[in-house]
Amino acid sequence: METVRIPGTGLDVSRLIFGCMRLPRDVGDARVVLHAALEAGIDFFDHADIYGGGQCETVFGHLWADGVARDAVTVQSKCGIRQGRYDFSYEHITAAVEGSLKRLQTDYLDLLLLHRPDVLMAPEEVATAFDELHAAGKVRHFGVSNFTPAQIELLGQCVNQPLVANQIQLSLAHLYAMDSYIVTGYGEEKVPTRGEGVLEYAMLNAMSIQAYGPLGAGRLCGTPVGDDQPAVRAVAGKIGELAAELGVSPEAVACAWLMRHPAGIQPIIGTMNPHRIRGACRATEFELTREQWYALYVTARGKALP
Repeated sequence: METVRIPGTGLDVSRLIFGCMRLPRDVGDARVVLHAALEAGIDFFDHADIYGGGQCETVFGHLWADGVARDAVTVQSKCGIRQGRYDFSYEHITAAVEGSLKRLQTDYLDLLLLHRPDVLMAPEEVATAFDELHAAGKVRHFGVSNFTPAQIELLGQCVNQPLVANQIQLSLAHLYAMDSYIVTGYGEEKVPTRGEGVLEYAMLNAMSIQAYGPLGAGRLCGTPVGDDQPAVRAVAGKIGELAAELGVSPEAVACAWLMRHPAGIQPIIGTMNPHRIRGACRATEFELTREQWYALYVTARGKALP
C-alpha cells in the first residue's frame, strides 16, 4: 500500500482511508472487517461520534485487545452533528472528544474534524476548544469536513493549529468539486456551485482532501442503479470495462480515478466486504492515463465537455 504524508503533520498514512460508518455492531463481525483492512495495508481509520450512535467507535475500541498497537494506526473522528442541528460550541466539541476517546479506548485522536459547517459557528469559541484539546494531548491535529474555502479561511484566522484536512463527498457519482474546474464562464444549465474552488484551495494551502463515498454507495461497482440515474449507470459500465481491461476490480478503478487528481485525494472506502476492500486497495498499483480519466469523467457527466 502506498503511503502519503498528511501536510502539516508528521503522519505518514495509507493512501486509502477506511471509513467506519457502517461497521457491524457485533464485535466479532467488526474484527473481521477491520483486520481485512489492516491486512490490505490500510492503517488510517475514519470515525464520527454519530456513527451508529457511537457504537462504531465502541466496537473499533476492541481492536487493541487483538494486539494492534495504537501507534501503528491513525485514528480520526469527527464531531459537530447533533439531532436536527449542528453544534461547534466549546462545550459540545470538548464533550464530544471525551466521548470518542472513551468509546475508542484511546488517550488521543490523531485528527479531529468538524463534521459539517455550523451556521452559528463562533471561530473564537472553536479556537478555545482546539487549544485546550491540543494542550492536553487529546487531539494532535485538526481539520474540517464539508467546508468551503471561505469557511476554512474564517475559521483558520482564529485557530492556532493548522487545518490539515477537508473531507468532502466526491466520486464519479458526485462530481461537483471536479466540475467547478471547467464550468466557469460556459453558462451550462443547472450547474451546481457546491464544491467550487475546494480542490484548488487545498492545493494552494497544502491541505489534504479526503473523499467520502468514492464508490458512489456501491452504484459505481455493481450495486443496481435506478433508471433515473442514466449517467451513473453508464459510468458504472465504463468502470467495469476498464477494470476488466486492467485486470483489477471496479472498486480499484473508482478510487484510482480520484487519486489521479494532482490534489492527492485520499478515498475513504466504506465497504464492509473484505473482498471489495482488498480490491479497492489495488488502486495504488496503477495510474489511469489522461484518456482513461477523461473518458470516465465525460461519461459520468452525461454530456460532452463545454
